[in-house]
Amino acid sequence: MPRRPVNVHRAYHAHVYFDADTVDQARALCEEAARRFGISMGRVHEKRVGPHPRWSCQLAFAAGDFERVVPWLDEHRGGLDVFVHGLSGDALKDHTDFAYWLGNDWPLDLRQFQQD
Repeated sequence: MPRRPVNVHRAYHAHVYFDADTVDQARALCEEAARRFGISMGRVHEKRVGPHPRWSCQLAFAAGDFERVVPWLDEHRGGLDVFVHGLSGDALKDHTDFAYWLGNDWPLDLRQFQQD
């Protein structure tokens, strides 16, 4: 039987993307996830923040919550796109190698993570 790789992530972020037409839907989704799973909900940013090309709201959760939170988000996102990434301590890899999408993927602005 193949061994599962060691999980290098101590925690995860899920960034729910939205626009002016879906801000209320995104807020409700994030609030429900925070309530249901006891996870941390960040601000609902009605502007681009960090590497994110769209408005977003961040959900932060421990690695142990991954198997409950991510499938629930996928089932309840209602067409919203969600960017999920691990937190390994290497921000560039977290946003590339350790990342995936629920829904459509969007190009991130990774310049802040790259060294000259």
